[in-house]
Amino acid sequence: MKKAAGIIKNACVLLFWLAVWQTAALIIGRELLIPSPLKVALQLAEFAVSGEFWVMIFVSLMRVMGGFLLGVVSGILTAALAFRFRVIHALIAPLLTVIRVTPVASFIILALVWMSSGFVPIFIAFLIVLPIVWSGVTAGLESVDRSLAETAFMYNFTRHKLLTKLYIPSVMPFFKTSVINAIGFAWKTGVAAEVLCVPAFSIGKQIYEAKLYLETVDLFAWTAALIVISLIIENILKIAMRMTEIKY
Repeated sequence: MKKAAGIIKNACVLLFWLAVWQTAALIIGRELLIPSPLKVALQLAEFAVSGEFWVMIFVSLMRVMGGFLLGVVSGILTAALAFRFRVIHALIAPLLTVIRVTPVASFIILALVWMSSGFVPIFIAFLIVLPIVWSGVTAGLESVDRSLAETAFMYNFTRHKLLTKLYIPSVMPFFKTSVINAIGFAWKTGVAAEVLCVPAFSIGKQIYEAKLYLETVDLFAWTAALIVISLIIENILKIAMRMTEIKY
């Protein structure tokens, strides 16, 4: 019952904003500025029957996911090293702060100087995910009860047992939250990198060309596709985390 109520609520919210969108399109009356939801839906449906549409989505998704996975692994390893060796924490923390506060566009332009356009989205997604995961894992490690750690040490817990019984359970809630947040940022910034570097077979290239030729309906359709894909990825990640949850 509660689940059905939630679905109805979400549907009502969606219909409300579609109505707002339709009203704005009618008031402005210029498709170049705001196309109607129906026009965008029809254009998206036209894209969906094209094989090229799915190729571009797949290629963009592989680029972003590649950077995302690199960022997750690097974030876990650097956080673990920084927790174990405080000198590493002192060296890495300022760098990650700089990465976090620097505009993404600056990194994209620099990356275009350093590497080919096809690798830029991967690098940018990696760069965005790394500090998010690092912060989450670091917060989880620092939340470990010191008295419990000392007690485990006194009872001669093996490293494996200490890791699986104390550290991983403490870190997992922070890690899950950081990863779910990171996937959304990785997707947005990865596609933003594609818009600026325009690699072949990419969603970003289609968005750039739609803007260049003032194809507003196409621009809205690609944006809608991005939103749908982002929601699907995030929900798949949440389900996967619940399914693979280990009981310690």
